[in-house]
Amino acid sequence: MNLLIHDLDEKEWGQISQDYQGWEVIAPSKEIKPCAGCFGCWLKTPGECVIKDGYNRMGYLIHKADELVVMTRYTYGGFSSFVKNVFDRSIGWVLPYFRIVDNEMHHKMRYPESKKITVIFRGHDLTKEDQADAKHYVEAVCRNFNGVIKDIRFEETTQLQEVKESSAGSQPASDMASGKTILFNGSLRGDNSNTSKFLNKLSESIGEEAETISLVPYLNKPEELEQALSGADKIVLGFPMYVDGIPSEVLKVMELMEKTCPPGDKKIYTVVNMGFYESCQIKNVLRQVRKWSQKCGFTYGGGVAIGGGEMMGALIQTINAPAGPVKYVVEALQTLGAVIGNSSAIDDIYADAYKFPRAAYMFMAGRGWPKAAKKNGLKKKDLLRRIEN
Repeated sequence: MNLLIHDLDEKEWGQISQDYQGWEVIAPSKEIKPCAGCFGCWLKTPGECVIKDGYNRMGYLIHKADELVVMTRYTYGGFSSFVKNVFDRSIGWVLPYFRIVDNEMHHKMRYPESKKITVIFRGHDLTKEDQADAKHYVEAVCRNFNGVIKDIRFEETTQLQEVKESSAGSQPASDMASGKTILFNGSLRGDNSNTSKFLNKLSESIGEEAETISLVPYLNKPEELEQALSGADKIVLGFPMYVDGIPSEVLKVMELMEKTCPPGDKKIYTVVNMGFYESCQIKNVLRQVRKWSQKCGFTYGGGVAIGGGEMMGALIQTINAPAGPVKYVVEALQTLGAVIGNSSAIDDIYADAYKFPRAAYMFMAGRGWPKAAKKNGLKKKDLLRRIEN
């Protein structure tokens, strides 16, 4: 069985559908739900997502495919929000346990295989830099999923002459300025997320009042969320890294803002965390936020990349001063907070654990998964489950 994942509209699909007769095809659908970051595909129903919307067995479908082809709009150096959603929901394909690949922490494989992957990016006037960024992103995804890149292609598409229409009508961007700073929590775990903890720590150093907006209440109201964000002068995008990129639901909001939010003197900052130890793996994500800012006509002011997010999130609530393993993270957030307060900009900061070895982090994480699974009535061996039908 061969598998195609695409984001084409009906007209575009009709022009090429005959080339994929007999393939398993994953096409755009409003039925798909975003990954909730709940780890249920590891700790409750290993290998399968707990959200039963027809996309809960994506990891199994990828496993069964002899070859995988991905066809996607080029979106800030990566996949479109729909294609990204499919990959976010496929994380059960791998195990929660860690391994080292090219001196980076990645997931161990649930199935002993290397999947051949072809990615076709569609876009208009993609530069060599755009193509290089997309290749770097695909390489990162394949490194984590143990994929083998068969081909990466770029197809020219007709440019759509779209006129930006803001949610405030034709009102100039300068007249919409509010002086407001918004900390946007893009984690579906809401107030219980590590993202929330990092943004709370950041707010202490900004030196001005900042409003926090969570993605969760706006899941079915993207236009309202776009309107709330477009009224700010400074936006801090906070979220966890999913599958080496921006979570699909955050990406969807960014796509909407590109279409509707007028360009202007809006400054964008970001705080991104992940479960892997090395914060340098977040570089593709920060590059995507920077590209999005440029596309929207905003100013990118810098970001903080946080490795070992689960551990750092737990520690940052108990350690006030920059100390212990969370020292670099606290210092980075304090630096970014001062920059936001001054409406200035900095280079991205990569914050790893301070004097806490990677081997110890992997050991602690490895012990934690079976303990968490036991609460759901699972044994350690159940975490390794392979779905075969």
